Amino acid sequence: MHTLAPLWLWSVFIVFVLLALFVDFVVLKKQGAHEVTVPEAIRWSAAWVALSLAFNVLLWWAFAQDQGTAVAHTKAVEFLTGYLIEKSLAVDNIFVFLMIFTYFSVPAAYQKRVLMIGIILAIVLRTVMILIGGWLIAEFHWILYVFGAFLLLTGIKMWRGADEESDLEDNPALKILRKVMPVSKHFDGERFWTVQNGARIATPLLLVVTLVGFTDVIFAVDSIPAIYAITADPFIVLTSNIFAILGLRAMFFLLAAMAAKFHLLNYGLAVILVFIGTKMLIIDLYKIPVLVSLGVVIGILAITMIWSVKTAPKIGPSKTVSR
Repeated sequence: MHTLAPLWLWSVFIVFVLLALFVDFVVLKKQGAHEVTVPEAIRWSAAWVALSLAFNVLLWWAFAQDQGTAVAHTKAVEFLTGYLIEKSLAVDNIFVFLMIFTYFSVPAAYQKRVLMIGIILAIVLRTVMILIGGWLIAEFHWILYVFGAFLLLTGIKMWRGADEESDLEDNPALKILRKVMPVSKHFDGERFWTVQNGARIATPLLLVVTLVGFTDVIFAVDSIPAIYAITADPFIVLTSNIFAILGLRAMFFLLAAMAAKFHLLNYGLAVILVFIGTKMLIIDLYKIPVLVSLGVVIGILAITMIWSVKTAPKIGPSKTVSR
């Protein structure tokens, strides 16, 4: 694995992530358990997108100083394309998270903490998977074809099952967890453990956190190969992934309130996966330019979202995310 990113840019990225997590776990924790409103989710979503774009500007400047503007343009577009792909694929995570919260009847006030911990797990696990994926591609070029075929088949499967309701009872992680640990039937605030009949047992919230982490690993199997189709630079892969993840919590509360308006989004995500899988499969025959990939991703998302809004069932206005 090789990257042209200077060491100081790596340092800035790491410091930024640590500061972001500090804000989430220390500053926002003082708010306590509370239900996130739609306006609050919009503000935080806009803030994360703005910070991601600001980092892309810094990335362009850093590469321009060391490698010239041509390389800087390429890297900036790669970051933006990867960020959009990861952000769009993260939408699928969100709908699964919503299903998990609904199934366990998680109070809206407790969902924030679950997502905060889920973000930590996602950052750690995805970093490991990105490094492994990068090593595999560097050592075994043919693995790109495996990734490409996997994405292509996943996209087809997603298209076919876009209108089907997922059944959480079939989730293997849930079945395993229920067998290996006793779980209380009721929540105990935001606690993961409680005492019942003198014994310390897990609360449903611990199951929820575990399932959220398990779900992100499953979706990372799709999204990480997808971005390696855009760039093999581990710095671009890692940063675009992490920036997409950092805004996941705010995006969840925003899209959870607007889920009905984007009911066709799974079809758009399926097409994106098929496109990216095809791009990887033909990489040795024709390398699709990054700008073309960016345009395709933006175009598919725009068409899907606009068409979803036009065909969405009418729903009443909502000021808060409720379950």
